Amino acid sequence: MSDDQTYVESGVITSVRARVVSRARALRRRTERADARLFLAEGPQAVREALNVPGNVREIFVTEYAADKHPDLLTAADVPVHLVSGEVLDALADTVTPQGIVAVCEFVDVDFDDAVAQTSTLGVLLAQVRDPGNAGTVIRCADAAGAQSVTFSTGSVDAFNGKTVRASVGSIYHLPLATGIDLADAVRAFQAKGLQVLAADGSGDIDLDDADDSGLLAEPTVWLFGNEAWGLPDSDTELADHVVRIPLHGQAESLNLSTAAAVCLYASARAQRRTRS
Repeated sequence: MSDDQTYVESGVITSVRARVVSRARALRRRTERADARLFLAEGPQAVREALNVPGNVREIFVTEYAADKHPDLLTAADVPVHLVSGEVLDALADTVTPQGIVAVCEFVDVDFDDAVAQTSTLGVLLAQVRDPGNAGTVIRCADAAGAQSVTFSTGSVDAFNGKTVRASVGSIYHLPLATGIDLADAVRAFQAKGLQVLAADGSGDIDLDDADDSGLLAEPTVWLFGNEAWGLPDSDTELADHVVRIPLHGQAESLNLSTAAAVCLYASARAQRRTRS
């Protein structure tokens, strides 16, 4: 009997000490993810999106309850499926109340040159963004607004952090994602492609509404968004073609990163659509 078999009861893996579980659990650490180029996708929606990418899913861990609830995911998966106890699933998951299914998936990032090549009208640059939930939500907003790429600069959060993946709600699979790119190099590459870089910052000398009225937002654009706490330093805003502020009509001091990204991206998407019609 193998070591893993000693942790199986009635076909269900019941211990986190099983080797197959230990290997997957190690992917909760960034260094392990980077070395293996594998990450954990948690929840039925994330697993469903991963399965839509041929060869992306390596294996699936699922509780009996979730297996009964989502049989379509298991029949669609031509990969090893491990039935596990709730305690084992809890150890793999990154949420307080996991949804009973976790997949080991391959990284889906692309070479930065490919991301630039595929960005024709709208893209996103994240500079020193550290909060994984915000980063994932920005990816989701970019996807919803029709952006063609999202680029994470050096020093930003891991794009395949469990919280980032979960907050993207599958959008990491929908558009090119480049990571670990020097910000100045990224800005120059997009500008060389013919896209303007607009930095979103409260210190901007151009109001978002005025930028729309002037036709600026109708141009092919990459939006540059900064850190949640300190925004964009002068050295970063100086790289951009323009620095744009979002008007605050009430008494709120500011908008958080993901909300600001949604406002800016949809403003550009609307202006560009209006120009094309």
